[in-house]
Amino acid sequence: MTLGGTSVGDSSVGDISLGARPPRADAVRNREVLLEAAHRLVAQRGADALTMAQVADEGGVGKGTVYRRFGSREGLMAALLDHSEARWQAAVISGPPPLGPGAPPLDRLLAFGASRLERNLASADLIVAAGSDQRRPLGALRFVAAHVRQLLLALEIGGDTNLLTSALLAPLEASVVSIQVSDQGVDPAQILAGWTDLVRRVVRTD
Repeated sequence: MTLGGTSVGDSSVGDISLGARPPRADAVRNREVLLEAAHRLVAQRGADALTMAQVADEGGVGKGTVYRRFGSREGLMAALLDHSEARWQAAVISGPPPLGPGAPPLDRLLAFGASRLERNLASADLIVAAGSDQRRPLGALRFVAAHVRQLLLALEIGGDTNLLTSALLAPLEASVVSIQVSDQGVDPAQILAGWTDLVRRVVRTD
């Protein structure tokens, strides 16, 4: 699936190279089981507390299997972040409105902001734990930029669409909202209200 030339999962750091043998179906299933197990554990205990041994126990495999699949704890966190990003992108492309198709452009844009803020706050610890690989955040940024740009074009606003897209995305960046919430004590609802006001000013609606 594509959006503005960017495919779901563009944030992935584990793409199959041309000519490489695709993974076996059972290997794909096992990887999915381990990622779902890791998602559950992060939801229960937080990313900081997650260990490879816990994922192995939750997934019903040996710890060595987890290491073979992901290489390291950082690799597991990166895969987990990619996995959750791909699911979120799929919801934007084909999920129910207003985040997905079928709602007016402004409704979709406002739903995008609320959903992206929630996702970035929930993923802040994972982003830190996943390390500094730049392909993943760049892939995700291309996707959200293409999506917001298309919505702004659909709203037929004036001005520099690329610049306005960047201006709307910046307040939702994980590093920005994490500092505001964790260090400055800002309520996420306040961040969303400010972002919604910014959107309405950009599109000139009351």
